[in-house]
Amino acid sequence: MIDHAPNMPDDFLSRLAAALTIAHHIPGRVRLKLDGAAERALASLADDARALHRALTGAEGIRSVALNPLARSCTIEYDPAVIPPSAWPDLLSGEASAAAATLLRIATAGFAGGALERRP
Repeated sequence: MIDHAPNMPDDFLSRLAAALTIAHHIPGRVRLKLDGAAERALASLADDARALHRALTGAEGIRSVALNPLARSCTIEYDPAVIPPSAWPDLLSGEASAAAATLLRIATAGFAGGALERRP
């Protein structure tokens, strides 16, 4: 299992990892989809998705983040020279790899700026 950074609560990352699957992935672009089994907690996961969006928008190596609530998906365009393509499946599966650690470091930098705060 990945050693999570202190600014990103384990329950937040665990919730997202358990609820997301990779719908499509080519180096430089990944589409994450909310698992149908996770719909019970849809409201909470929607807040988590918005927090992820805030954390990744403008982060190192992230070109764009687009949420599609109706499709229950998030498309992320990234620089594969900064974020290795294997980071996405590794992070979602909990595999402790250098690629996942890179993505976790980048995401954590965004969360340190307050992305986990709930907005009214």
